[in-house]
Amino acid sequence: MSLSVWLVLTPNVLLLDYAGPAEALRMAAGMDVGLTLHTCAPVPRLSTSVGVELAGLEPLPERLPPDSLVVVAGVACEAEDYARPEAQQVIDWLRRAPQADTRIASVCSGALLLARAGLLDGRRCTTHHSLTGTLRALAPAARVEEDRVFVEDGPVLTSAGITTGIDLALYLVERHFGGALAARVARRLVVFLRRGGDDPQLPPELAWRNHLHPAVHRAQDAIASDPARRWSAAELAAQAHVSPRHLARLFARHAGVSITEYQQRMRLAQARPLLADRNLSLERVAELSGFGSARDLRRVWARYEAGSPRAQGQAAPTRSLRSLVVCVKLCKRVDQVFG
Repeated sequence: MSLSVWLVLTPNVLLLDYAGPAEALRMAAGMDVGLTLHTCAPVPRLSTSVGVELAGLEPLPERLPPDSLVVVAGVACEAEDYARPEAQQVIDWLRRAPQADTRIASVCSGALLLARAGLLDGRRCTTHHSLTGTLRALAPAARVEEDRVFVEDGPVLTSAGITTGIDLALYLVERHFGGALAARVARRLVVFLRRGGDDPQLPPELAWRNHLHPAVHRAQDAIASDPARRWSAAELAAQAHVSPRHLARLFARHAGVSITEYQQRMRLAQARPLLADRNLSLERVAELSGFGSARDLRRVWARYEAGSPRAQGQAAPTRSLRSLVVCVKLCKRVDQVFG
Protein backbone atom coordinates (compact mmCIF):
# COMPACT_ATOMS: atom_id res chain seq x y z
CA MET A 1 0.00 0.00 0.00
CA SER A 2 1.23 3.51 -0.79
CA LEU A 3 0.21 6.72 0.89
CA SER A 4 1.05 10.33 0.05
CA VAL A 5 0.74 12.59 3.11
CA TRP A 6 0.38 16.37 2.77
CA LEU A 7 0.89 18.31 6.01
CA VAL A 8 -0.76 21.70 5.49
CA LEU A 9 0.40 24.70 7.52
CA THR A 10 -0.73 28.30 7.93
CA PRO A 11 1.13 31.24 9.57
CA ASN A 12 1.71 30.99 13.33
CA VAL A 13 1.25 27.23 13.21
CA LEU A 14 1.24 25.62 16.65
CA LEU A 15 4.55 23.84 16.32
CA LEU A 16 3.63 20.63 18.15
CA ASP A 17 0.49 20.27 16.03
CA TYR A 18 2.85 19.94 13.09
CA ALA A 19 6.01 18.41 14.53
CA GLY A 20 4.30 15.63 16.51
CA PRO A 21 2.49 13.91 13.64
CA ALA A 22 5.25 14.87 11.18
CA GLU A 23 7.88 13.01 13.19
CA ALA A 24 5.66 9.96 13.68
CA LEU A 25 4.93 9.79 9.95
CA ARG A 26 8.57 10.47 9.04
CA MET A 27 9.68 7.57 11.21
CA ALA A 28 7.09 5.31 9.58
CA ALA A 29 8.29 6.39 6.14
CA GLY A 30 11.81 5.39 7.11
CA MET A 31 10.71 1.85 7.92
CA ASP A 32 10.45 0.67 4.32
CA VAL A 33 6.78 1.40 3.70
CA GLY A 34 5.22 3.25 0.79
CA LEU A 35 4.71 6.56 2.56
CA THR A 36 5.82 9.91 1.15
CA LEU A 37 5.66 13.02 3.29
CA HIS A 38 5.16 16.62 2.11
CA THR A 39 4.92 19.84 4.12
CA CYS A 40 3.09 22.52 2.18
CA ALA A 41 1.60 25.96 2.72
CA PRO A 42 0.24 28.95 0.78
CA VAL A 43 3.62 30.63 1.30
CA PRO A 44 7.16 29.20 1.15
CA ARG A 45 8.06 30.52 4.62
CA LEU A 46 5.95 31.10 7.72
CA SER A 47 6.12 31.80 11.45
CA THR A 48 5.42 29.32 14.24
CA SER A 49 4.00 29.55 17.73
CA VAL A 50 7.47 29.43 19.32
CA GLY A 51 8.91 32.27 17.25
CA VAL A 52 11.13 30.33 14.87
CA GLU A 53 10.29 30.22 11.17
CA LEU A 54 9.76 27.29 8.86
CA ALA A 55 11.19 27.66 5.37
CA GLY A 56 11.38 25.61 2.19
CA LEU A 57 7.70 24.72 2.31
CA GLU A 58 6.14 23.18 -0.78
CA PRO A 59 3.25 25.01 -2.46
CA LEU A 60 -0.26 23.64 -2.11
CA PRO A 61 -0.62 21.15 -4.98
CA GLU A 62 -3.19 22.11 -7.58
CA ARG A 63 -4.41 18.53 -7.71
CA LEU A 64 -3.77 15.86 -5.12
CA PRO A 65 -2.43 12.53 -6.40
CA PRO A 66 -4.29 9.25 -5.77
CA ASP A 67 -4.16 7.79 -2.26
CA SER A 68 -3.46 11.12 -0.58
CA LEU A 69 -3.92 12.07 3.04
CA VAL A 70 -4.18 15.76 3.96
CA VAL A 71 -3.37 16.73 7.56
CA VAL A 72 -4.17 20.34 8.49
CA ALA A 73 -2.28 21.59 11.55
CA GLY A 74 -3.70 24.15 13.97
CA VAL A 75 -2.46 27.58 14.99
CA ALA A 76 -1.67 29.40 18.22
CA CYS A 77 -4.29 32.16 18.01
CA GLU A 78 -7.32 31.20 15.93
CA ALA A 79 -9.08 34.58 15.97
CA GLU A 80 -6.07 36.39 14.50
CA ASP A 81 -4.34 33.65 12.55
CA TYR A 82 -7.41 32.45 10.68
CA ALA A 83 -8.26 36.02 9.69
CA ARG A 84 -5.13 36.08 7.53
CA PRO A 85 -5.44 35.69 3.75
CA GLU A 86 -3.26 32.56 3.86
CA ALA A 87 -5.93 30.78 5.91
CA GLN A 88 -8.56 31.66 3.30
CA GLN A 89 -6.26 30.27 0.62
CA VAL A 90 -6.15 26.95 2.46
CA ILE A 91 -9.93 26.95 2.81
CA ASP A 92 -10.35 27.53 -0.91
CA TRP A 93 -7.79 24.81 -1.64
CA LEU A 94 -9.59 22.35 0.63
CA ARG A 95 -12.77 22.93 -1.35
CA ARG A 96 -11.24 22.14 -4.73
CA ALA A 97 -8.11 19.97 -4.38
CA PRO A 98 -9.27 16.74 -2.68
CA GLN A 99 -10.15 13.84 -4.96
CA ALA A 100 -12.67 11.06 -4.42
CA ASP A 101 -10.11 8.90 -2.60
CA THR A 102 -8.49 11.70 -0.56
CA ARG A 103 -8.61 11.37 3.22
CA ILE A 104 -8.54 14.58 5.24
CA ALA A 105 -7.46 15.04 8.85
CA SER A 106 -6.99 17.95 11.21
CA VAL A 107 -5.03 18.58 14.37
CA CYS A 108 -6.44 20.91 17.02
CA SER A 109 -7.87 24.14 15.52
CA GLY A 110 -7.24 22.84 12.00
CA ALA A 111 -10.80 21.51 12.29
CA LEU A 112 -12.03 25.10 12.04
CA LEU A 113 -10.58 25.35 8.53
CA LEU A 114 -12.23 22.04 7.60
CA ALA A 115 -15.52 23.42 8.92
CA ARG A 116 -15.21 26.64 6.91
CA ALA A 117 -14.50 24.55 3.82
CA GLY A 118 -17.75 22.62 4.39
CA LEU A 119 -15.97 19.30 4.94
CA LEU A 120 -17.56 18.55 8.32
CA ASP A 121 -21.21 18.97 7.37
CA GLY A 122 -23.18 15.92 8.42
CA ARG A 123 -20.16 14.34 10.07
CA ARG A 124 -19.00 13.59 13.60
CA CYS A 125 -15.93 15.59 14.56
CA THR A 126 -13.94 17.08 17.40
CA THR A 127 -11.32 19.71 18.18
CA HIS A 128 -9.50 21.21 21.16
CA HIS A 129 -11.79 21.39 24.21
CA SER A 130 -11.61 25.19 24.25
CA LEU A 131 -12.85 25.40 20.64
CA THR A 132 -15.83 23.04 20.53
CA GLY A 133 -18.29 25.94 20.76
CA THR A 134 -16.56 27.73 17.89
CA LEU A 135 -16.61 24.55 15.82
CA ARG A 136 -20.34 24.11 16.41
CA ALA A 137 -20.94 27.67 15.25
CA LEU A 138 -18.87 27.16 12.09
CA ALA A 139 -20.35 23.74 11.30
CA PRO A 140 -23.93 23.67 12.62
CA ALA A 141 -24.68 20.62 10.47
CA ALA A 142 -21.86 18.64 12.11
CA ARG A 143 -22.01 16.60 15.30
CA VAL A 144 -19.23 17.95 17.49
CA GLU A 145 -18.05 15.45 20.10
CA GLU A 146 -16.21 16.44 23.26
CA ASP A 147 -13.74 14.50 25.39
CA ARG A 148 -12.49 12.54 22.40
CA VAL A 149 -8.87 12.14 21.41
CA PHE A 150 -9.91 12.00 17.79
CA VAL A 151 -12.95 11.15 15.71
CA GLU A 152 -13.11 9.41 12.36
CA ASP A 153 -16.19 9.75 10.16
CA GLY A 154 -15.76 8.41 6.65
CA PRO A 155 -12.74 9.98 4.97
CA VAL A 156 -12.47 12.80 7.55
CA LEU A 157 -10.57 12.59 10.84
CA THR A 158 -10.39 15.36 13.44
CA SER A 159 -8.26 15.34 16.60
CA ALA A 160 -8.53 17.18 19.88
CA GLY A 161 -5.28 19.00 19.52
CA ILE A 162 -1.60 19.40 20.32
CA THR A 163 -0.25 15.99 21.49
CA THR A 164 -3.30 14.18 20.07
CA GLY A 165 -1.76 14.77 16.65
CA ILE A 166 0.67 11.99 17.63
CA ASP A 167 -2.28 9.75 18.57
CA LEU A 168 -3.82 10.47 15.21
CA ALA A 169 -0.60 9.78 13.32
CA LEU A 170 -0.07 6.46 15.12
CA TYR A 171 -3.62 5.45 14.29
CA LEU A 172 -3.10 6.33 10.64
CA VAL A 173 0.09 4.30 10.55
CA GLU A 174 -1.76 1.38 12.14
CA ARG A 175 -4.67 1.73 9.74
CA HIS A 176 -2.59 1.86 6.57
CA PHE A 177 0.44 -0.26 7.45
CA GLY A 178 -0.54 -2.43 10.40
CA GLY A 179 -0.28 -2.50 14.16
CA ALA A 180 3.25 -3.92 14.21
CA LEU A 181 4.63 -0.89 12.39
CA ALA A 182 2.62 1.48 14.61
CA ALA A 183 4.14 -0.23 17.66
CA ARG A 184 7.65 0.22 16.21
CA VAL A 185 7.01 3.92 15.63
CA ALA A 186 5.54 4.36 19.10
CA ARG A 187 8.58 2.69 20.64
CA ARG A 188 10.90 4.97 18.74
CA LEU A 189 8.89 7.99 19.87
CA VAL A 190 9.02 6.59 23.41
CA VAL A 191 5.31 7.02 24.03
CA PHE A 192 2.97 5.18 26.34
CA LEU A 193 0.06 3.60 24.50
CA ARG A 194 -3.38 3.33 26.01
CA ARG A 195 -6.92 3.34 24.67
CA GLY A 196 -9.91 5.08 26.23
CA GLY A 197 -12.24 3.03 28.42
CA ASP A 198 -15.13 3.17 25.95
CA ASP A 199 -13.04 1.92 23.04
CA PRO A 200 -12.20 -1.66 22.06
CA GLN A 201 -9.12 -3.30 23.49
CA LEU A 202 -5.76 -2.64 21.90
CA PRO A 203 -4.87 -5.10 19.16
CA PRO A 204 -2.16 -7.54 20.31
CA GLU A 205 0.42 -5.77 18.13
CA LEU A 206 0.04 -2.71 20.37
CA ALA A 207 -1.08 -4.25 23.66
CA TRP A 208 1.40 -5.22 26.40
CA ARG A 209 3.92 -2.78 24.93
CA ASN A 210 3.53 -0.17 27.66
CA HIS A 211 7.05 -0.69 28.98
CA LEU A 212 10.59 0.30 28.17
CA HIS A 213 12.52 -2.93 28.59
CA PRO A 214 14.55 -3.65 25.43
CA ALA A 215 14.93 -7.40 26.03
CA VAL A 216 11.18 -7.89 26.35
CA HIS A 217 10.57 -5.75 23.27
CA ARG A 218 13.03 -7.87 21.30
CA ALA A 219 11.18 -11.04 22.30
CA GLN A 220 7.83 -9.45 21.44
CA ASP A 221 9.18 -8.32 18.08
CA ALA A 222 10.27 -11.86 17.32
CA ILE A 223 6.87 -13.34 18.19
CA ALA A 224 5.00 -10.61 16.29
CA SER A 225 7.15 -11.17 13.19
CA ASP A 226 5.98 -14.80 12.93
CA PRO A 227 3.10 -15.59 15.31
CA ALA A 228 2.47 -19.02 13.76
CA ARG A 229 6.00 -20.19 14.56
CA ARG A 230 6.42 -22.43 17.59
CA TRP A 231 8.98 -20.30 19.38
CA SER A 232 10.86 -22.19 22.06
CA ALA A 233 11.97 -20.55 25.29
CA ALA A 234 15.58 -20.89 24.19
CA GLU A 235 14.94 -19.26 20.80
CA LEU A 236 13.17 -16.27 22.34
CA ALA A 237 15.86 -15.93 24.99
CA ALA A 238 18.48 -15.84 22.24
CA GLN A 239 16.53 -13.07 20.50
CA ALA A 240 16.35 -11.12 23.78
CA HIS A 241 20.00 -11.78 24.73
CA VAL A 242 19.07 -13.09 28.18
CA SER A 243 18.56 -16.52 29.71
CA PRO A 244 15.15 -18.26 29.29
CA ARG A 245 14.42 -18.04 33.01
CA HIS A 246 15.35 -14.37 33.19
CA LEU A 247 13.25 -13.59 30.10
CA ALA A 248 10.21 -15.26 31.69
CA ARG A 249 10.61 -13.07 34.77
CA LEU A 250 11.17 -9.92 32.74
CA PHE A 251 8.20 -10.64 30.48
CA ALA A 252 5.80 -11.11 33.39
CA ARG A 253 7.09 -8.03 35.21
CA HIS A 254 7.21 -5.57 32.30
CA ALA A 255 4.61 -6.83 29.80
CA GLY A 256 2.18 -7.97 32.49
CA VAL A 257 1.46 -11.32 30.82
CA SER A 258 3.32 -14.58 30.44
CA ILE A 259 5.21 -15.45 27.27
CA THR A 260 2.72 -18.25 26.61
CA GLU A 261 -0.27 -15.94 26.86
CA TYR A 262 1.37 -13.38 24.60
CA GLN A 263 2.07 -16.04 21.97
CA GLN A 264 -1.51 -17.29 22.17
CA ARG A 265 -2.93 -13.79 21.84
CA MET A 266 -0.79 -13.13 18.79
CA ARG A 267 -1.94 -16.38 17.20
CA LEU A 268 -5.56 -15.44 17.82
CA ALA A 269 -4.90 -12.11 16.10
CA GLN A 270 -3.46 -14.07 13.18
CA ALA A 271 -6.56 -16.27 13.10
CA ARG A 272 -9.20 -13.52 13.11
CA PRO A 273 -8.89 -12.33 9.49
CA LEU A 274 -8.54 -15.94 8.31
CA LEU A 275 -11.82 -16.85 10.00
CA ALA A 276 -13.61 -14.39 7.73
CA ASP A 277 -12.62 -16.53 4.73
CA ARG A 278 -15.41 -19.07 4.42
CA ASN A 279 -13.28 -21.14 2.04
CA LEU A 280 -10.88 -22.02 4.84
CA SER A 281 -11.77 -24.82 7.21
CA LEU A 282 -11.27 -24.27 10.92
CA GLU A 283 -8.52 -26.86 10.82
CA ARG A 284 -6.72 -24.92 8.10
CA VAL A 285 -7.14 -21.63 10.00
CA ALA A 286 -5.64 -23.29 13.06
CA GLU A 287 -2.70 -24.57 11.03
CA LEU A 288 -1.99 -21.16 9.46
CA SER A 289 -2.22 -19.45 12.85
CA GLY A 290 0.19 -21.75 14.65
CA PHE A 291 -2.29 -23.85 16.60
CA GLY A 292 -1.84 -27.60 16.70
CA SER A 293 -5.44 -28.32 15.71
CA ALA A 294 -8.91 -26.84 15.45
CA ARG A 295 -9.55 -28.19 18.93
CA ASP A 296 -6.51 -26.32 20.22
CA LEU A 297 -7.75 -23.11 18.53
CA ARG A 298 -11.20 -23.51 20.14
CA ARG A 299 -9.63 -24.13 23.56
CA VAL A 300 -7.44 -21.02 23.43
CA TRP A 301 -10.28 -18.96 21.95
CA ALA A 302 -12.58 -19.89 24.83
CA ARG A 303 -9.91 -18.74 27.28
CA TYR A 304 -9.72 -15.17 25.95
CA GLU A 305 -12.73 -14.51 23.73
CA ALA A 306 -16.51 -14.69 23.88
CA GLY A 307 -18.49 -16.88 21.51
CA SER A 308 -16.89 -19.27 19.05
CA PRO A 309 -14.22 -18.78 16.39
CA ARG A 310 -16.73 -19.26 13.59
CA ALA A 311 -19.11 -16.70 15.09
CA GLN A 312 -16.21 -14.24 15.08
CA GLY A 313 -15.56 -15.05 11.44
CA GLN A 314 -19.14 -14.25 10.50
CA ALA A 315 -18.96 -10.89 12.30
CA ALA A 316 -15.50 -9.93 11.08
CA PRO A 317 -16.50 -8.23 7.78
CA THR A 318 -18.73 -5.75 9.59
CA ARG A 319 -16.15 -4.74 12.11
CA SER A 320 -14.20 -1.55 11.78
CA LEU A 321 -11.11 0.08 13.26
CA ARG A 322 -12.75 3.48 13.07
CA SER A 323 -12.90 3.88 16.83
CA LEU A 324 -9.22 3.07 17.41
CA VAL A 325 -7.97 5.71 19.86
CA VAL A 326 -4.38 5.71 21.01
CA CYS A 327 -3.82 8.03 24.01
CA VAL A 328 -0.20 8.95 24.53
CA LYS A 329 1.86 10.05 27.50
CA LEU A 330 5.36 11.22 26.71
CA CYS A 331 8.03 9.33 28.61
CA LYS A 332 11.23 10.90 29.95
CA ARG A 333 13.52 8.11 28.82
CA VAL A 334 15.39 8.61 25.53
CA ASP A 335 14.99 6.59 22.39
CA GLN A 336 18.44 5.04 22.78
CA VAL A 337 17.03 2.66 25.38
CA PHE A 338 15.73 0.61 22.47
CA GLY A 339 19.04 0.45 20.66
